[in-house]
Amino acid sequence: MDTHSSIIIYNVTVYSENQTLKNGYIKLTNKKITEIGEIHQYVRQPKDHVIELSPSYKVIPGAIDVHIHGANNADAMDGTAEALKTMARTLPKEGTTSFLATTMTQSNEAVEKALRNAGTYIEEQTDADAEVVGIHLEGPFISPKRAGAQPPTHIQDPNVTLFQEWQKAAGGHIKLVTLAPEQPNGLALTSYLKETNVVASIGHSDSTYDQVGEAIEAGASHITHLYNGMRGLHHREPGVLGAAYLRDELFVELITDGIHCRPEMVKLAYDQITSERMILITDSLRAKWLKNGTYDLGGQPVHVNDTTATLADGTLAGSILKMNDAIKNTMSFTNCSLEDIVKMTAENPAKQLNLFDTKGSLKIGKDADIVVLNENLDVEMTFCRGTLSFQKED
Repeated sequence: MDTHSSIIIYNVTVYSENQTLKNGYIKLTNKKITEIGEIHQYVRQPKDHVIELSPSYKVIPGAIDVHIHGANNADAMDGTAEALKTMARTLPKEGTTSFLATTMTQSNEAVEKALRNAGTYIEEQTDADAEVVGIHLEGPFISPKRAGAQPPTHIQDPNVTLFQEWQKAAGGHIKLVTLAPEQPNGLALTSYLKETNVVASIGHSDSTYDQVGEAIEAGASHITHLYNGMRGLHHREPGVLGAAYLRDELFVELITDGIHCRPEMVKLAYDQITSERMILITDSLRAKWLKNGTYDLGGQPVHVNDTTATLADGTLAGSILKMNDAIKNTMSFTNCSLEDIVKMTAENPAKQLNLFDTKGSLKIGKDADIVVLNENLDVEMTFCRGTLSFQKED
């Protein structure tokens, strides 16, 4: 196809930023969305490449996964460009067009290596794959009581000076940090993150409800994987979970594989938090898109079967959830609409990461990060900044 031509996805249902067009089209030119309208408004140009489908096909903005460690035998902690490239090439298959390369609790040297690698990759990446839009530093500034699958030996107290060194190593690309604000110096780091436009997320935290309130005052605005790695709900101590339900200042991540939390708890969270504040994540490991077996997570063996990834002692260790399955599961568990899904997979993460001027919705002038779903909500095509990155085989 002529690189100067436009791509028109025609006769589809388009979930644009402000309305849903049942018999619509969308035009992609030079990496951007240049037209959206109803099919009777479309005027064909000589170089237009038209992909005609049917209104049962749905066009939505690409998902932004703010919490993902790996996929297809690659992990952000590998510290190689090849690992991030593998992730970026794989994720369009599940409808993800942007993501935060997510680290985990390890030695300072291992974390710094991963950060340097991701920072360099971000500045050199191409348009054909899912875009690494930043780094999510998960740990090591977390609570030993809520370590989950994070190796306890490398957990340390929040440290502003160390974070400054790491942010410099990452070329300024750390966009989100998971920390336990109740730990020594936790509020100081939270305040520093807020000052430097980095999202401070409460996670792997034993904070009380009041301590979460103090963290919000200091600048926290996010909750890492709701239910997992946090003080739960009690009628005399609402904990992190109660704060996630009640505090409107917080965007809240959720892993909707039906394993990290039961479907009923997904619905309870959705009914309380709503699509206005919820963000769907995968928190996936290198084992995603691979066969069952034993894989590595931060030097620990992880055993993977068809649905679940666990450490030797049975502790849940991330997921093998694909974003497209997160979408289907969430709709099944909560009865939410596809418009709600678009908020939770694209709009909310884009707003939280301060990317909504270019990503997170289908609007003229924004990046052409577009996913085409069929009537079964399977991914048919994914465009990353106007380039066809994935097409389902017949």
